[in-house]
Amino acid sequence: MFIIWWIIVGLIAGFITGKLMKGSGFGTLGDIVVGILGAIVGGFIMRLAGFSGQGGLLYTILVAVVGAILLTLLLRLVTGNRSRNL
Repeated sequence: MFIIWWIIVGLIAGFITGKLMKGSGFGTLGDIVVGILGAIVGGFIMRLAGFSGQGGLLYTILVAVVGAILLTLLLRLVTGNRSRNL
């Protein structure tokens, strides 16, 4: 059940990140992966900043979106703004 939760949060975070960032996304599967990895990155950054590691659904999605945006920016820097399907 926990993996389904990560997939749902990743899907939501990837979708929101795709809408917030200009340019094309990474496809459905790629957006889910970026959302899940963004949740991990965002959670790590929030813990380093001293925020609690626990929260509700909105907190989790917000942290995942922030992490996914940072991850998308990093991916675009590395790939030279090319759109790629993961």
